[in-house]
Amino acid sequence: MDTPPELISRRRLFSDPERRVVRISSDGTHVAFQAPLDGILNIWIAPLDDVGNARPVTEVRDRNIAAWHLWTHDNRYVVYARDQAGDENWQIWRVDVETGESRYLTPSPGVTAYIQQRSLHFPAELLIAHNERDKRYVDLYRVDIASGDAALVHLNEEFGGFFTDDQFHVRFASHQTENGATEYLQRNGKGVWERFTLIDVEDALTTRPIEYSSNGRELYWLDSRGRNTAAVVAQDLSGGQSRVLAEDQQSDYVSVVLDPITRRPLAAARQFERIEWQALDPEFEETLAFLTQDSRGDLLFAGMSQDRRHILYAYQYDDAPLEYFHYDHVAKHKRRLFGSVPALENAPLVPMTPSTIRSRDGLDLHCYLSLPDGAEAGAKLPMVLLVHGGPWSRDAWGLSANHQWLANRGYAVLSVNFRGSTGFGKAFVNAANLEWAGKMHDDLIDAVDWAIAEGIADPSRIAIMGGSYGGYAALVGLTFTPEKFACAIDLVGISSLVTFINTIPEYWKPWKSLWKTRMGDFDTPAGLQFLEERSPLNRADRIVRPLLIAQGANDVRVKASESDQIVAAMQKHGIPVTYISYPDEGHGLGHAENRRSFAAVAEAFLAAHLGGRFEPLGDAFEGSSLEFKAGRGLIPGLQDQ
Repeated sequence: MDTPPELISRRRLFSDPERRVVRISSDGTHVAFQAPLDGILNIWIAPLDDVGNARPVTEVRDRNIAAWHLWTHDNRYVVYARDQAGDENWQIWRVDVETGESRYLTPSPGVTAYIQQRSLHFPAELLIAHNERDKRYVDLYRVDIASGDAALVHLNEEFGGFFTDDQFHVRFASHQTENGATEYLQRNGKGVWERFTLIDVEDALTTRPIEYSSNGRELYWLDSRGRNTAAVVAQDLSGGQSRVLAEDQQSDYVSVVLDPITRRPLAAARQFERIEWQALDPEFEETLAFLTQDSRGDLLFAGMSQDRRHILYAYQYDDAPLEYFHYDHVAKHKRRLFGSVPALENAPLVPMTPSTIRSRDGLDLHCYLSLPDGAEAGAKLPMVLLVHGGPWSRDAWGLSANHQWLANRGYAVLSVNFRGSTGFGKAFVNAANLEWAGKMHDDLIDAVDWAIAEGIADPSRIAIMGGSYGGYAALVGLTFTPEKFACAIDLVGISSLVTFINTIPEYWKPWKSLWKTRMGDFDTPAGLQFLEERSPLNRADRIVRPLLIAQGANDVRVKASESDQIVAAMQKHGIPVTYISYPDEGHGLGHAENRRSFAAVAEAFLAAHLGGRFEPLGDAFEGSSLEFKAGRGLIPGLQDQ
């Protein structure tokens, strides 16, 4: 590498987007999106034909609203969700787009809620689920959007969730069996719940119903039963026969676009290395071809008007910000609306390259590699292994702030879809059963060894970093393979699988049997011993490399006690550790100020142990709730800040 590229500031990389979650009204006249208002993401409304003339309709001041919202079918309201300091107790709100009057539709605090169903047949109402009565289970309510008045539809004392239709009928209830299978039940003529179908545990993470057709005659599924990958399947409810609408041998179908009125599938997407779409309705083929023909990016649908004339969509790139567009099907015309992050449009961003690595036991691990701008082949760079959370999620091609940040600082960045990652079929998911800190970690080590053998990575300068499960993986890296990595960064990671299980939220408990099959049986002495053996907490004395831990104090998924206890164990053994906490965050960092302060600490930490570049600290902590709970003096440059 000759002259290093421009240092992209943390402020550019980790600020909130200027536009996100763009949605079109049912009548096709307006768009709603989230944009900053005094530094907080709020709902804005604009005419579709004049998106530059937007106005805010909410005035939330404390924290970004959740990264979703929806229009009601009468085009009068936008519905959104808020939590308190990252506690994930989502309260549902609506705002009148004409008057700006806001009203909450569900109780608070300490209650979590979600939208169960909206329908063209009942444009002034919503089905909403929440757990005010019993924290373990959600009850269903029919809510008047204007007044907030709610009528109980179903009192729930046993089920994990429900599946409803456009008529607001409860068609199925679901729960997990003891072995982790998913059972769907329906009421018979006597009102007794009886089995409709059972999704065996091997298919439970790759099979789910999507929606009923509006006439109630067909049920659409993403379905891996009888095959390895999830296909799009239509089930005839009168005769029970099923027909496959789309399938692929390499990857799952993961997304389906439905007709706004009939609710029949128009198109579906699969994602192997990148997103690929297939038209399922012959009348939609021309539209899909038009939307995909001219862009080097991957197509993402944002919504369409009820008459299908107006479509909002975006192109996703690896080296440029997301761009939103409008397509008028009648006029056969498309136009760019705006970019998501204008501040990055001229930044020296780098590509993300898909690679396939073979694991030691023969699995294909689909990975993504980003290299610093101008890096030469065989340069043996310092590298950061970036591990995704979940673990039942995946890394994907696209613009990653973390990839760009780390590559810009001089690191090779490798993300690995280790076994258990979704999107590659059920066999790949199920290969991770009981392999936490086992073969799942072996996959990460195999990917690191590949990068070393390819001359990409310097074996003495490799870090492991991640959040949630990725944070657990970072702790595993330092405790199960203590000298493999030069350092590690853990954000909201699990330190003990046993205490993690014992502290999950009440409303997660209906799904606990899934963890038995996937992680280990916490109800037997042998299973508990196994979980203890796979817990980094019990190997804290083996840590010999520098460790940075970050935690949201209000995390309900991975409680702050997970970080507290491994820090205490390290201190008991006289092992240095840097521990930072955010009192206004939960499972991740929602405030831009907190993301920037974390990045500042993390890049100073990485520079000290891997030798990469770093931006001067400057005002990185301004506006952040960052608290150093241990080891501030261990990172050069932070002692006096």
